[in-house]
Amino acid sequence: MTSASTSSTITAVRLHGPRDLRVDQVPHPGPPSPGEVLLRVTAVGICGSDLHSYKDGRIGDNVLEAPLILGHEFAGIVEAISDDPMGGDFKPLEPGMRVAVDPAQPCWRCEMCEQGHPNLCHHLHFCGSYPDDGSLVQWMHMPARTCFPVPDSIDDAGAALLEPLGIAVHAVDLAKLKVANSVAILGAGCIGLSILQMVKLSGAQPIFISDKFPWRLKVAEELGGIPINCDEVDPVQAVVKATGGHGVDVAIEAAWADHSVQQSADMIRLGGRLVIVGISEDDRLVMKHSTVRRKGLTIRIARRMKHTYPRSIQLLSSGALDLNRLISHRFPLEQTPEAFALNTAYEDNVVKIMIDVK
Repeated sequence: MTSASTSSTITAVRLHGPRDLRVDQVPHPGPPSPGEVLLRVTAVGICGSDLHSYKDGRIGDNVLEAPLILGHEFAGIVEAISDDPMGGDFKPLEPGMRVAVDPAQPCWRCEMCEQGHPNLCHHLHFCGSYPDDGSLVQWMHMPARTCFPVPDSIDDAGAALLEPLGIAVHAVDLAKLKVANSVAILGAGCIGLSILQMVKLSGAQPIFISDKFPWRLKVAEELGGIPINCDEVDPVQAVVKATGGHGVDVAIEAAWADHSVQQSADMIRLGGRLVIVGISEDDRLVMKHSTVRRKGLTIRIARRMKHTYPRSIQLLSSGALDLNRLISHRFPLEQTPEAFALNTAYEDNVVKIMIDVK
């Protein structure tokens, strides 16, 4: 085993209750166990699901019961390895390697894992979802298999954004897009803008994207989407009119899974496809049965991603898309509470906040 020098305590950002985020000192994790690596975290993105936990002290029916380190979009450097340091690319990891990290930790032994669906693992652990601590910390242990080496052409922030990109790749997989399919995306946050870039690469056209924040729609337009400000016009009417009354082939909901789900269904043509990526704030999915039934819609709900990191790394390293364009703000680890407050209020033209961990 290769070891790294350790100090007794390290800095972590922990959620103690709704909107109660504190910079704490926690014990250093120490040497990794077999199959694990010790990571020095370099960059962490703030995700919409983090905001759910931050605002409500829960996400869905997962309720915070003790202080929790948030964060699951992250990159790091391998500081120490243990026995069996096999990475996600099925090659041994070595100290000093820069890696992107899949925050999901499946067991790899249950029925769903064996069938190729580790995102549906019966025993899944996930960074930043109670009771599993996340990545807003200086050092942490992770299973070696969740770590994917990245080339020098991808910086630390880009490596962290491979996580939302992986979700975008999975969403497009579920949508079963064909060349020249018309698409509507609801939500122009990091996930929605990543989906936009993936949809564009698939050859879809036209691509509509709806949001209420004009600065996010500006980015969407620069990336090739047709922007619709849902606070100024009815997005359903706008999409239906633009498609000659037919509606789009595919709608992808990447907002808050509230009234946007019904809007998505209303935008779709007869026999079309709906993919739901967003997470509902009140843990409910509501839509008119008659809309879905009469249109004969196919509905898929994205449970994170599966087997997407190698493709995501290839896409980003080839220059096929730009993730750093989505980063609007950067904060040091010690200012994470301020970053969450800014993000929750959607102030100062926020799109994506990156936490730089030193």
